[in-house]
This record gives sequence, C-alpha cells and structure tokens, in this order.
Amino acid sequence: MPELPENESQRLTLEDACLNRTIEKAELGNDTGYIELPGSNELGRLKGRQFTETRRHGKNVFAGSQSGPWIAVHLGMTGWLVPFDAPDDPPDYTKFLITFEGDRRLAFRCPRKLGHVRMIDDPDGYIAAENLGPDALDISEDAFREAIGSGRGAIKSALMSQSKMAGIGNLWSDEILFEVGLHPEAKGSDLSDDKIGEMFEAMRAKLNKGVEVKADYTKLPSDWLIPNREEGGDCPRCEGTIMRTKVSGRSAFHCDTHQT
Repeated sequence: MPELPENESQRLTLEDACLNRTIEKAELGNDTGYIELPGSNELGRLKGRQFTETRRHGKNVFAGSQSGPWIAVHLGMTGWLVPFDAPDDPPDYTKFLITFEGDRRLAFRCPRKLGHVRMIDDPDGYIAAENLGPDALDISEDAFREAIGSGRGAIKSALMSQSKMAGIGNLWSDEILFEVGLHPEAKGSDLSDDKIGEMFEAMRAKLNKGVEVKADYTKLPSDWLIPNREEGGDCPRCEGTIMRTKVSGRSAFHCDTHQT
C-alpha cells in the first residue's frame, strides 16, 4: 500500500501538472460501485474552479484553494493519480476524471478496492474528522516519544497507527526497525529514551530519502531492508537471515540476528 513517500510524490505531481487550470468538468469512470467517490452534486462544485495549492498529510493528498472546495485522495492499495493530455485516452481503471480547459486531464486510476476521492471544505477539518495523528515528517520528537514510548503493544503496530502518527505503513515500519535493530514485536514501553530518540532520527532520515528518490525504491541504498525484503534472504547488515513474522495480522520482515 502506498505510504508517505508515494503520497508526497503524488502531491508533487499535482503541484507540477494541475495547478491554476480551470476545471471544465469532473466525472466518474466505469465500475465505481465498490469505491467511494463524489456524488453528482459534489462533482458540480468543481466546475469553473481551480486548484491553487496542494497538501499532504500522512497517506492523504489534497488539492484545492483557500476558498475551497478540495479533493481528498487516499490511494488505497493500488490507486494512482495520473495527469495526461488529450487526445490521449484515460488510463485503464480510471474511476474519477477531471477535465481542465485545454488539453490537460487528471485521472484517478484504481484497479482494486480501498482507495477513495472525497470532496471536502478544508484539509484541517478532514484530518481532525479522520482522527489522524501528526504527519510522520512533521511530528516533534516529544510527540513521537509519547506516541511510541507509551505503548504496551508491538512497536511495529505503534509505528503503523495512523491515529498516533500518519504516513507509515508496513514497508517503512520494517525499514525503520531494521535500521535501529529492534524486533517488530518489541514493546514501546520497554524502550529507553535513547532508543526512542534513535528511532525518531532513523524515521526522519529514511522517509526523507524515500521522498528524495520520489518513491523509486531501486534508488535506495543496497544495505537497506527494502531492496532485500525477502523471506530467507541474507541480511545486508550482518550474517543474519531475513525472516517474516505476523504482527497484528500484518507481515513483518526482519533480521533474525541484529533485530532483538
């Protein structure tokens, strides 16, 4: 599922390709019964408006203007925002399509369930209503310590809790724990202040690198977990083996030797 780096890449795509263009119409694609999309009255609110700014919070991307309305996009498992120009056709599995004046178009492509596009009045109200914690790249170290260090459950689950901190999912929680040498089932309440501080710095460094490479994971360092995230593979940091464990129903990849 796309996490913070993918969503920041999508925000930059919207910023580069879709701002300050007048919207002629917004419409739904085919086979949209399984996905949450704006209704016909909401779609009409976009006509004649422009997106003048973008935002991202965790795994949510926003495009709109100071006076509204905004679209709030959650990519789900396989969603993606695709700008393109006419006369090219929309990509397959287009569920939502915006036509701007001129040739520019914006498609929300979503082959599977779980993604959505919502019409909202402002991002801050949406973030509060969805009970999202601070963005993982904006959270302060003190707030991070509270979110992670107070938990009695598995540390991987705490990192992935969007109400504690928004933006980290299965992939990047594994990467952070791999860096600091923590087993995904370790408890946050058992960690020292120094270890939590180390996690905070690792989280920021890792996510910033993911953003820097625009979520192209072939450009990540070879000694990271992500390029080696395969059960039974060799750990790139030590003589250990990459294992897969279930934590709160999610697969957790980790080294059996340096992560304790």
